[in-house]
Amino acid sequence: MPARALRIGIGGPVGSGKSSLIAALCRELAGEIAVGVVTNDIYTTEDAEFLRAEGVLEPERIVAVRTGCCPHTAIRDDITINLEAVEELERDADPLELVLVESGGDNLTAIFSPALADVQIFVIDVAGGDDIPRKGGPGIARADLLVINKTDLAPHVGSDVERMLADATERRGDLPVHALTLAAPPFAQPVSQWIREQLAQYVQAGGHLHSSASGAPDDHHRHPHKH
Repeated sequence: MPARALRIGIGGPVGSGKSSLIAALCRELAGEIAVGVVTNDIYTTEDAEFLRAEGVLEPERIVAVRTGCCPHTAIRDDITINLEAVEELERDADPLELVLVESGGDNLTAIFSPALADVQIFVIDVAGGDDIPRKGGPGIARADLLVINKTDLAPHVGSDVERMLADATERRGDLPVHALTLAAPPFAQPVSQWIREQLAQYVQAGGHLHSSASGAPDDHHRHPHKH
């Protein structure tokens, strides 16, 4: 068995639905996988309080980090406060198999340090504009999984989900993209299944996964990925 839990970083712009996605993932996975969560806010503990209020995990398995600085710094540049929070959570809630680390609301340039997250999910939403995948950036191009969230809102905000999927595929090559809404089936199931697969690979490899985000921005601009 691996010496520590698989760590998955979840980033994305403010309002893209990161906390709601994490809540849905915890509901789906907590019955079969030992899960913990570390949230990041600059000045508050709002995201952690939301998750605790939702009752998705035991309160002690949800740890809040107040970074007091730019979200990029706390997940990419100086990860000390997050790394300590993850390690303390794993120690206090032992055993854990999976730790989800939620970034504070960031922008398209944000990416997790590989010393903090083994693999990364980047979340955008249709309300942010259907040109976001074309704008690119490390989160769009290099995250191990890209989630296009809130597809149910597309008709109301004038976004074209199919265009977003096509543009994301053009940017990401063979890296996966999932478009979903947490308001209707299959809810977060495509993401939870992807996480199960990552965890299985992590365990099989004895605690090692190579994140696509650690490569160069154009490393994965290869073959179209079917959805």
